[in-house]
Amino acid sequence: MHESPRFDDSLRLLLTGLEVNVVIGVYPGERDRAQRLSIDLELEATPPAAYDDDFAKVVDYGAMAERVKRCCAENDAHLLETLADRILGACLAEPRIQAARVRIQKLDLERAAWGIGIELERRRPRNRKAQVTGLREGLPRGS
Repeated sequence: MHESPRFDDSLRLLLTGLEVNVVIGVYPGERDRAQRLSIDLELEATPPAAYDDDFAKVVDYGAMAERVKRCCAENDAHLLETLADRILGACLAEPRIQAARVRIQKLDLERAAWGIGIELERRRPRNRKAQVTGLREGLPRGS
């Protein structure tokens, strides 16, 4: 008997084109004023058991957007990579988020490219206990 492929349930939240002004950069003059950034966020969330129109059972994407804005407002990093890492940490603080991807582009560059940026992705470890145990097993005794 032929079985159809099994797909795991997944729920993706998308936030695209969020524009923020952030003081960031390493080159002379970059930190003299805020730069316009565009942020795209993709979040993989644990889906609810049923989609029954209960707001409490889903991730509030407005709240996630506010987390991103807060990271940007509080930014003291020079690198986009550092800001992206902090954004991912804020997103993964929501227990229902299993994975997150952020893309950040600088929009106001006087170069040939429309925008220059980075993309960073993190996934929550599926079995943290097994991962930690496995790491300990590889260490010499007394470590």
